[in-house]
Amino acid sequence: MRCQIIIAATFWSVCVDSRKIRGISLSYKRFYRERKSFLCIDGSRMVPFEQVNDDYCDCEDGSDEPGTAACPNGRFYCTNLGFRPHYIPSSRVNDGICDCCDTSDEYNSLTWCLNSCRNLGQRERADLEGRMRTLDEGLRLKQQLIEEGVHIWREKQTQLIELQQVAEDLQVKLEEHRRRKNTADRLREQTLMALEAEDNGPRRQNRTITSIFHQLDSNNDGSITVDEVQAKVAYVEDEERILSEDEAVALLGGGHQMDLTMFQHMLWNNLRSGDSIKIKGTHGALVGLVDEDPNIKAAGSAAERAAADLKKVEEAFETVNMEISDLTKKLTIDYGADREYLFMNNQCYQLKVYEYTYTLCPFNQVTQKDVSGTEVSLGKWGTWAGTPGNQYSQMRYESGEPCWQGPTRNTTVVLTCGTETALRSVKEPSKCQYIMDLQTPVACQPPLKQQGIHSELKRQGVHSEL
Repeated sequence: MRCQIIIAATFWSVCVDSRKIRGISLSYKRFYRERKSFLCIDGSRMVPFEQVNDDYCDCEDGSDEPGTAACPNGRFYCTNLGFRPHYIPSSRVNDGICDCCDTSDEYNSLTWCLNSCRNLGQRERADLEGRMRTLDEGLRLKQQLIEEGVHIWREKQTQLIELQQVAEDLQVKLEEHRRRKNTADRLREQTLMALEAEDNGPRRQNRTITSIFHQLDSNNDGSITVDEVQAKVAYVEDEERILSEDEAVALLGGGHQMDLTMFQHMLWNNLRSGDSIKIKGTHGALVGLVDEDPNIKAAGSAAERAAADLKKVEEAFETVNMEISDLTKKLTIDYGADREYLFMNNQCYQLKVYEYTYTLCPFNQVTQKDVSGTEVSLGKWGTWAGTPGNQYSQMRYESGEPCWQGPTRNTTVVLTCGTETALRSVKEPSKCQYIMDLQTPVACQPPLKQQGIHSELKRQGVHSEL
């Protein structure tokens, strides 16, 4: 009989103790030891211990009713063994809905709930293990991309040095070709001046007549024929029309051929005036056609070659300088502490969302294209915009095209850890302000974060509390 009394007393003591500490975490259990009185945790009031969890709120902070819904600001602790422990508002205690996966919040209701903590814990641990694997793989790939970035950086530095050397060599050539062109231009001018200084009478005229005659005499047989006139001579009003045979014969003085002497006294006069006929491909009269002089032609050809050579060198020099400017600009961009983001330069990533295709070209611009092909700028590369502790976690693209009755379009790119580099989502939380999620291995954090995940996994395998 005495044994039965002892057992009953022990059972009652356990039940009372269980009632008193329900909804309390281990770290707060010391405040709820069986005493004559209970001090509210905020120190505002002392109440008899019997009033703890009596379904009546005595403490302003609700600490006397951790296991009931009596206090509006109270909270109930879900132990959730096998899963993550957490607090819920005490108003949810015994409300017929299971909020704790271990069902401890519905201890005095008619609701039957299945304890799902083990399954939830298993799923979360599996998810965390997957995140760990992703992180480990991402960190491995990140190291490769860092090494690739170092290699690319060195290549670009070498390329810049080589281009600068090429530019110096072209500068020397440029000066040399300018001297050659100036020399050729002076020689041509001197030749012209020399010809102008010569006898301006028959001697010069004969040279011009002879030159035109040889130009018409295609087969160099000493005479101009009907066929040669038809091939080289045309009416001023209609150069495209080929002369008829009768028209060519008429120009040849009624015959079918003409020597230099006859040409000088007949056909030359018509060609010189340029009123009705002309040599195809020329403009107007031939009175001042001194360029047909062999010396003038030679000097002119030399000047033209010098000008063409100079133009080629100038174009090459300009192209190299543009490449130097572009490469220098790229080398001044901040590609991360270890230049891990350098591999993204000259790359673009696309994502289609409904009727729009979004294109992100890191360190350049962001665009949006609709199904009709209309493209809109959502911003140009601005700066890194992450937190002070992780500034390379966000990119900012600014000064895109203005919205209709709205602000200028801007885009924030959030970089997240992943095993490949790809756009994952595009959102527009406010008008013309876009947020993109770019997943990439180089956004994975160093092992310190990995240790935190290991700790979280380890903690969830045993009983723990917040």
